[in-house]
Amino acid sequence: MPKRGYHHGNLRQALVDAALELIELRGPTGFTLSEAAKQAGVTPAAVYRHFEGREDLIAEAALQGYEMFADLMDYAYQSGQPSALAAFEATGRAYLAFARKHPGHYISMFESGISINRTPELAAAANRANGVLEKAAADLSQHIPADKRPPASMFSAHIWAMSHGVVELFARNSPGRASPFPPEDLLESGIGIYLRGLGLVAPDR
Repeated sequence: MPKRGYHHGNLRQALVDAALELIELRGPTGFTLSEAAKQAGVTPAAVYRHFEGREDLIAEAALQGYEMFADLMDYAYQSGQPSALAAFEATGRAYLAFARKHPGHYISMFESGISINRTPELAAAANRANGVLEKAAADLSQHIPADKRPPASMFSAHIWAMSHGVVELFARNSPGRASPFPPEDLLESGIGIYLRGLGLVAPDR
């Protein structure tokens, strides 16, 4: 791979960017720190001035990913206001868009085995992202009678799991697997079925 080079004072980010490329190509365990250093155009010893090891480097990629993800989810939520339904659906689409646009970050966040509790900063960023979807679920579920209303955390977890499943199976070019429908359509219809089951969307006529 060609050396990337870096500007003085930006080595840390150059290493993260190199790791993201390698993660996208080979997965979170498919590269070494030496390869990340080579990709960034520095010596392996330089890596240890910024990161203790490969997991530390991946954790930084995950942190940056969660920060971007939380911002995107919040933007999607705000763009759907004042309609609670539109805001909720927008967050689902934002999830899929993020996974497609930032695959290296997505893998670091959800497939690397790095705990979100590794650092307080990582936990805060991950919780902020989850909080947006949970708030969207809480807003929408206010229309459900209290005795039949699922907890917002359960509601949002169901949609998160559905979104993640669509990404993993059909939006990431899984070997040997072809999507029977566009991933966006699968996610939208799946969310629609879920919301109809809760009485939040009128049945199809």
